[in-house]
Amino acid sequence: HLYPDADVPVFQVSLPAWLDADGAYDYGRALAPLADEGVLIVGSGSLTHNLYEFRLGDPHAEAYAAEFAHWVRDAVLAGNHQRLRQALAIGPHARRAHPTAEHYLPLLVAAGAAAQALPASVIEGGILHGVLS
Repeated sequence: HLYPDADVPVFQVSLPAWLDADGAYDYGRALAPLADEGVLIVGSGSLTHNLYEFRLGDPHAEAYAAEFAHWVRDAVLAGNHQRLRQALAIGPHARRAHPTAEHYLPLLVAAGAAAQALPASVIEGGILHGVLS
């Protein structure tokens, strides 16, 4: 949807299972120079991801999921990368929103890669099944 007529080569990178928040951010910083070569770095994950509370087809967002997602969104728009890096430790309802970190870490890779770039924008799809954003 971003570039519907583009013929874009894609190279997928998986994150190591042992990676923490600072490591994911640093991983992105290491990739940042690729932007000078026209490389677009996309992080695909979730702002909230609690499969223990997943409710198939439920259109109503759990309050904790919405609060955490908005907290992260505000940090992205403010360019507050330190807050993003600490989100799983200090964000509202962080452990409930993310019982495990692997779906949050791609955001930190993208943030690290974009640290010196243009201001951030948000592509938001809402919250699905009560808890996934």
